[in-house]
Amino acid sequence: MQRILLSFLSLTLLLSSQAFAREEVLVFAASSMTTALNDIVDQYELETGKKVVVSYASSSALARQLAYGAPADIYISANEKWMAYVVEQGVIEPTVVTPWVENQLVIVAGPDGKTLDGLNQQDLVAAIGNSRLAMSDPGHVPAGIYAKESLETLGLWGSVKSKLALSNSVRATLALVERGEAPLGIVYFSDANASSQVKIAAEIPANTHEPIVFPKALTKEANAEAEAFFRFLDSDAATQIVTNNGFVVTPKQSNDH
Repeated sequence: MQRILLSFLSLTLLLSSQAFAREEVLVFAASSMTTALNDIVDQYELETGKKVVVSYASSSALARQLAYGAPADIYISANEKWMAYVVEQGVIEPTVVTPWVENQLVIVAGPDGKTLDGLNQQDLVAAIGNSRLAMSDPGHVPAGIYAKESLETLGLWGSVKSKLALSNSVRATLALVERGEAPLGIVYFSDANASSQVKIAAEIPANTHEPIVFPKALTKEANAEAEAFFRFLDSDAATQIVTNNGFVVTPKQSNDH
């Protein structure tokens, strides 16, 4: 009898904790949004008293979690392909997907690292030396996909593909350069902007890769609280924050404000 009672209490506590957790807005966001989105959440919670929890990871990892049934309310991806994937999986209605912000790629170095005068094979290989170029895995991480596309367009991929230190997110790539484990790394401008431990060694031309667009969407599980925060992401306050953090608000978004 005691065992049955304990089991009943455990089940009750589990269901209660799940219900409580769903009262909070849960956002799945690409790791490159960390600094900006944390600031937005702080502002929203200050204004409304409502709780928002954000889970950061690579867009691909988050998309797969959503496909497997993870109970998130909002998904912010670092590219449109992974957003299309969750739409295909039936997690998100295509009509609620909206472009939010845009980004650009840069090469970063440590504070004492060299600045690249140009993106040519000789200078890049010399800067890497006997070490490795840090970048996100081009097999699934958007920042790595964009980076590989650029390096191929610039004719540099063949020279560096055997000299790569791959990571599972753009923030992990940034950390490799911050810790001095790689002399150079390819990250988004917003990531470079967020770190005081790196400097921009070179900008990568935007015409060497597909446009870097971060779409956002409500999941089919989203409630009214999630919809309120989703609207706040388009507010003047949120727009100012993402702009200050190195993102470019999409033209459509700019026209709304």
